[in-house]
Amino acid sequence: MNKTIVLLTGASAGIGKATAELLMKKGVIVYGASRSGGEQQKDELSQGEIIPVKMDVNSESDIQQVVKHIIDTHGYLNAVIANAGNGIAGAIEETSIDEVRYQFETNFFGTVKTIQACIPVFRAQGYGKIITVSSLAGVIPIPFQTFYSSVKAALMLFMNGLAMELKPFGIQCCTILPGDTKTDFTSARKYTQASQNENSFYYQTMKHSVGRMERDEQNGMSAEAVARPIVKQILNKRMHTFYVTGILNQFYYHLFNVLPTDWRLWIIAKIYG
Repeated sequence: MNKTIVLLTGASAGIGKATAELLMKKGVIVYGASRSGGEQQKDELSQGEIIPVKMDVNSESDIQQVVKHIIDTHGYLNAVIANAGNGIAGAIEETSIDEVRYQFETNFFGTVKTIQACIPVFRAQGYGKIITVSSLAGVIPIPFQTFYSSVKAALMLFMNGLAMELKPFGIQCCTILPGDTKTDFTSARKYTQASQNENSFYYQTMKHSVGRMERDEQNGMSAEAVARPIVKQILNKRMHTFYVTGILNQFYYHLFNVLPTDWRLWIIAKIYG
């Protein structure tokens, strides 16, 4: 029986690392892509492996080389999990266009580049799975992290369109929406240059808002709890097109979708404003 082969971006930390390790324990060969690489791991019981590969999702040549290597080595690829991402905080008015581009480059364009490199392989095979890690923030906008929310919302719509386009080729698409998750993502969050100015009109409110978010993240779900449903999608015959992790997050998601817009924004502003 052929091993399941998965390409996973953002594999060196957080949700990506937890997903790679769980897949390995299930007997999957995971090509764990990151800019830093890492050490190869093998689970003797399941014979699953994590094979680290240096790959910048912003580099089309990097991605093409990795996908080619996988196909040259195994002859097929079962799935890609686009998980690489970053976050930037600051008021909209005080975010430069270059900083907006930074937010979209890895989270959106890097994801698109990675997926586009895998689609021809999946189409030729007549099967394949595409998973992206979006965020509940793409549904529930967060003040002073609006561009992060925006890019995650864009990712969801992109995946919905992709699912329709690729269904005739036997390719499945799934968007995962984690809520607050305890990972190194919190400490890695960047701030816009202007947000560091204590004389800014937004400074105090922004610090309160992001501080609340960071506390929620550090008290949130574990990376492993988010990884489990991702692994389930890979191993099951059929994937969900859309999956919100955690019962409480599912409640927030459905509640947000039934409340009038003014009520939604009032509640969010009360929490984070």
